[in-house]
Amino acid sequence: MQPEDIQLLLIRSMPYGKYKGRLIADLPAHYLGWFAREGFPSGELGRLLALMYELDHNGLLGLLDPLRAGIKNRSTN
Repeated sequence: MQPEDIQLLLIRSMPYGKYKGRLIADLPAHYLGWFAREGFPSGELGRLLALMYELDHNGLLGLLDPLRAGIKNRSTN
């Protein structure tokens, strides 16, 4: 994991599939679980999906809240 990966969860969107266009941070748990069972794709996308799965699976989604607020504030200024 790269330190900036946490922030990327809030700005990168899913490039394909049923949830195409949805932010990785907003993907449903069952979809992340499917990737965990079937295998994450290679590269940055796979790394971000695996990180999001770990955050969700371990009940750590609240860690994203301050970052969401920061991104939201930057976009409204």
